[in-house]
Amino acid sequence: MSIDPVLIDIPERLDGERTVLLAPQAGLGAEMAVVITQSLSHLRPWMPWAQEAPTAESSELVVRRMQADFIGRRDLSYQMYARRADGSPGRLLGGTGLHRMDWAVRRFEIGYWIRPEAAGQGHVSEAVRLLAAMAFEKLSARRVEIRCDPRNARSRAVAERCGFELEGILRNEALGVDGHPRDTCVYSRIA
Repeated sequence: MSIDPVLIDIPERLDGERTVLLAPQAGLGAEMAVVITQSLSHLRPWMPWAQEAPTAESSELVVRRMQADFIGRRDLSYQMYARRADGSPGRLLGGTGLHRMDWAVRRFEIGYWIRPEAAGQGHVSEAVRLLAAMAFEKLSARRVEIRCDPRNARSRAVAERCGFELEGILRNEALGVDGHPRDTCVYSRIA
């Protein structure tokens, strides 16, 4: 008999050498709204949720829903922070997490985004490694995926740098932010 995912202890904080991941907490909405607004041109081509600047209130609503989903083990979102010298979380850099989870199969998908001025500094790769390790070691994952648009070279580079193998490209698998069909790269690691 399998355990209800709500009973699984999942860390609310994951520490890397330069990056700290924290589970969503109420009160973060205003800061999230600022970071997303500053990142819109960077995120707009890839993220359907990043087409317009959010308000502090709309972002707070999203953060509280992410917190509820984390507690209910329906989605495991984390905020990504630069790690200060003392180990405490510093500047908010973006978001990541385990999404589209199938607890019966033990399949998880890692997603990520980062503010443009923090891109290319290794924070996303470190976050992906932390999440993959947690998925395999603590959640008994059998499969962890990263999916992205084939044109998103930076996202593809993260997947490849973190040891995920390209399984294939699903043609016309989803609608892009422009409403037109787009392909999806499927990368994976298996236990």
